Amino acid sequence: MRRRLFSTVLVANRGEIALRIMRACKELGLRTVAVYSEADRDALHVRYADDAYLIGPPPPTASYLQIDTLLAIARRAGADAIHPGYGFLAENAAFARACEAAGIIFVGPTSAAMERMGGKVSARNEAIAADVPVVPGTTAAVETVDEVLRLGAELGYPLAIKASAGGGGRGLKVAAHADEVAAAFASAKREAAAYFKHDEVYVEKYIADPRHIEIQILADAHGNVLHLGERDCSIQRRHQKLVEESPSPALTPAMRAHMGAAAVRLAQRVGYTGAGTLEFLFEAGQFFFLEMNTRIQVEHTVTEAVTGIDLVKWQLRVAQGEHLPWTQEQINWHGHAIECRINAEDPAAGFRPALGTLTAYQEPHGFGVRVDSGYKQGDTIPQFYDSLVAKLITWGQDRAEAIARMRRALADFVIAGVRTTIPFHQLVMDNPAFAAGAATVRFIGEQITDAQLAALTLPELPAVNDAGTSTGARTFEVEVNGRRFQVRVAGTEVAAVAATNGVAATQTARRERAPARRKHAPMADPDAISSPIQGTIVAVRVQPGAQVEPGAVLFVVEAMKMENEITAPRAGTIKELRVAERAAVQAGDILATLEP
Repeated sequence: MRRRLFSTVLVANRGEIALRIMRACKELGLRTVAVYSEADRDALHVRYADDAYLIGPPPPTASYLQIDTLLAIARRAGADAIHPGYGFLAENAAFARACEAAGIIFVGPTSAAMERMGGKVSARNEAIAADVPVVPGTTAAVETVDEVLRLGAELGYPLAIKASAGGGGRGLKVAAHADEVAAAFASAKREAAAYFKHDEVYVEKYIADPRHIEIQILADAHGNVLHLGERDCSIQRRHQKLVEESPSPALTPAMRAHMGAAAVRLAQRVGYTGAGTLEFLFEAGQFFFLEMNTRIQVEHTVTEAVTGIDLVKWQLRVAQGEHLPWTQEQINWHGHAIECRINAEDPAAGFRPALGTLTAYQEPHGFGVRVDSGYKQGDTIPQFYDSLVAKLITWGQDRAEAIARMRRALADFVIAGVRTTIPFHQLVMDNPAFAAGAATVRFIGEQITDAQLAALTLPELPAVNDAGTSTGARTFEVEVNGRRFQVRVAGTEVAAVAATNGVAATQTARRERAPARRKHAPMADPDAISSPIQGTIVAVRVQPGAQVEPGAVLFVVEAMKMENEITAPRAGTIKELRVAERAAVQAGDILATLEP
């Protein structure tokens, strides 16, 4: 293959991954072009790029998913390559094919390889052909609820209903019993269509308590394929990863080599190029192929930490036709790395999305600490995209040191204005099962219970008066006789800086302060069922006059690409329905009224 040199890369993504790619480009002497929606006008990736172009309003009107618009901007900006990052169009074979047709280099696998491995159904068939074990399930898409019910009778429950074009836990629903199939099927198809613009789903037997292990591969266009070891991604909520580490505490060197060889064999079969990840379920010494992510992963950072290989740079180099300079025997792993995803979510409320403005943002530093983020102090977290605020990565000479360093870095990470997953991660790092390396995908629920999450220490949300100013308690740091104290003052708005009798008081941002709640009149109505979050109604499960029991799902609200169920607080009858599907709602808006 001849070299395909390019000089300008359009990054078809946003947030921390866009910045990560741009930094690698700049180190290679490549010019960068950003695209942005109106919700991202002031985003860091827009400011960092050499050039930036507006792509349109945020979803649902328009988004980063507009292939024709992206190609037009690439031509206008003089970009001869496009890097898709992850999410959005990163695993869209039609996008890769459109780039190829336009003469623009797609930084990733060919459209042909992506079609073979990007679709979960086709990937399962390729794995079977490559003699890689797979989870029992379908080898074709399922079209109806009745098909799923027949599979449930054949395979047994629970079943996993999964988006064929999915990834990152999106479009994955579990039906524990036959009576849950219809709702799970509809929800999986709805999420698949919303997130991947393709609602095809398939079905697998749901393995209840495995580890989630993935193998990172790197391949060039000259037939060289290497595996760079594994990542253990077992700690998840809603089937989406929260903590990743490398190496896995569960794998022996022999098992690592076995799984790595299977991953290489499958990648070679489909002519894969670039960086990719093959995901497996691992239980009782056996592994089963789950899917392949034909792109860079969020958690690529831990592999970089233990191998010293810059995966994003090598994506770009492979796209230019370079040979990989190593043999498999030359790949070495050093120490241990852990990544914690710092999401704008409230772990004490079922990891509910937490919108707001970052009134304070200060990253931790020090040896063995890395932070990848797309936000800064003063930025507002938009509802239209993923909840990821930052990725915190620590490296240690062994796992114990990596955990200790993560504890310290989490304590040093200051975020105010939105609730985040930092308190949850601190709970994980102190958990004996995690310390022992015994976490499986059921870690949340078994090792960390709902009661523990609900008991997390989180600050009270200050009320906001009609003028928009806080009337709750304020926290100050004061210095008295050369010693610093933290003082909490209740009352009305106070000045940020005050001085009395030579004692200076400077307002400080409290870590983990959540956004102020506006006083909504509906909260005074005991019969009102209101939305706890800002988002879009994607499902209405009741009609006026319906009798409901406590815990019955009434509405599904999508926020930050996650579906959130709103349930009945008590038994009663739906008196009035105030919203319809696709309606946009604000936190506190009344959705329905419930009478005894």
